[in-house]
Amino acid sequence: MVTKFYRSVRSLTVIAFSLAVLALAAMPAAAGEYAALTGVKGLDSVFDFSLGSAEVAAVIFPAILDVHQNKEVRTLPAAPRSVIVFHGKAVQLISTDRKGVEKKELEAYDKVAGFIRQLKKAGIKMEVCMYAVKVFGIDPATLMPEIDRVGNGFIAVLGYQAQGYSVQAIP
Repeated sequence: MVTKFYRSVRSLTVIAFSLAVLALAAMPAAAGEYAALTGVKGLDSVFDFSLGSAEVAAVIFPAILDVHQNKEVRTLPAAPRSVIVFHGKAVQLISTDRKGVEKKELEAYDKVAGFIRQLKKAGIKMEVCMYAVKVFGIDPATLMPEIDRVGNGFIAVLGYQAQGYSVQAIP
C-alpha cells in the first residue's frame, strides 16, 4: 500500500513537472536583460529623424541598427519592423551633393552614407520627406537611392504611429 502511494506521488510529480515545462514553452520569449520587453510580441519602431549633424548621425545610426538586430528583440515572437523617416535638416545628410559641406565633416558624411546602405541591407525601411527636400533646396536627383520618397514626412510618421509603431524622435 505504501509503495502504491509513493508511485502515485511520483506519477503526479512527473505530470506536474511536465505541465510546468509545457506552460513555460508556450510563453513568449523571456525579456532577458530588458524588463521592458516582458510580454511584448514584437517591436515596431519609427525613428523620426530631423537631426542635421553627420557626426551625431554616425553615432545614432549604429544604435538604430542595434535596435533592429538586437538578440533580445529578435527573440520576440514577431520580427521587428523599423522605419527611419528623414525630414528637416536631415535631408541634407542623405544627399550625395557635398557642396557647402566643410572638409572636416566630409568623413562623417561618408560614414552616414555607409550606415544608410548597411541599414537598408539589414531590412530597415527608410523614407525622405520631399516637402523638406524642396524647403532645403536639395536636388531630388542627389538623394540616395536606398531611401523611398514620400510627400510629407509628418504624414508618414503619423501613419506608422496609427499602425501601432512606437515613435522615437531624433531632433
